[in-house]
Amino acid sequence: MTSRRSPSGPRPPWRAFWKLVATEAKLAVRTPVVLILSVGLPVLMLIIFGFVPTFNEPLADLDGLTVLSLYAPILSVFALGFLGLVGVSMPLAGYREQGVLRRISCTPAPPSWMLGAQLVINLGVAVLALLIVNLGIKAFGVSGPKHVGGYALAIVLCVAAIFGIGLWIASFARSANVANAIGQVLFYPMMFFAGLYFPREMMPGVLRQVSDWTPLGAAVDALQTAAEGSFPSAQSLLVMAGYALVFGAIAVKQFKWE
Repeated sequence: MTSRRSPSGPRPPWRAFWKLVATEAKLAVRTPVVLILSVGLPVLMLIIFGFVPTFNEPLADLDGLTVLSLYAPILSVFALGFLGLVGVSMPLAGYREQGVLRRISCTPAPPSWMLGAQLVINLGVAVLALLIVNLGIKAFGVSGPKHVGGYALAIVLCVAAIFGIGLWIASFARSANVANAIGQVLFYPMMFFAGLYFPREMMPGVLRQVSDWTPLGAAVDALQTAAEGSFPSAQSLLVMAGYALVFGAIAVKQFKWE
């Protein structure tokens, strides 16, 4: 990671970091596009799908599952994916473009605090999005995950993988607009392989195999498996962990503060 040294002197107390988090949260609320899209779109799709009668009928081709139950993990992954690829990358790239990170490096506060603040905010939004989406899913009669531990592990690894990719985008994008463009170019193909346009269970063999090796496809596979009562497969967990480690390491190594 390329960085600038902060001026010598005492390191500011940790309460200063949480003040930075609070300030960044206020800025995020004032420009809530990412918040609305990451939370609002999955909820809107859930409402639309929930009122389609055929989506609530068990299908023999889906081993007795309903289409809505298959979309439950997909909508959760939608929220996490948009937050990671766009919500994490855009602010950091924008701050680099505006010279904010450079100016912070001239204060006792380490520039990495800005990165940490963005991660904290987006993690908070991710938790909120998951709560809203999953409460909405239960309201339409879809039962919660039967293997809670496996489901929670899959969520954690999905967040790590997709936030790692978001940090990678932020590490080289020269502006917020560039980060937004790259994030969305990656997001929609990833969501295709996650089953947004038609569930993974309906994909041809080759597409299903490709899906298994994508971060969001692996996440949906792990979440669906846990929802049905089994522990997620080692492959799906390792795929997400691999994306998190590889892209996280690359982001840390090449991140530029100015």
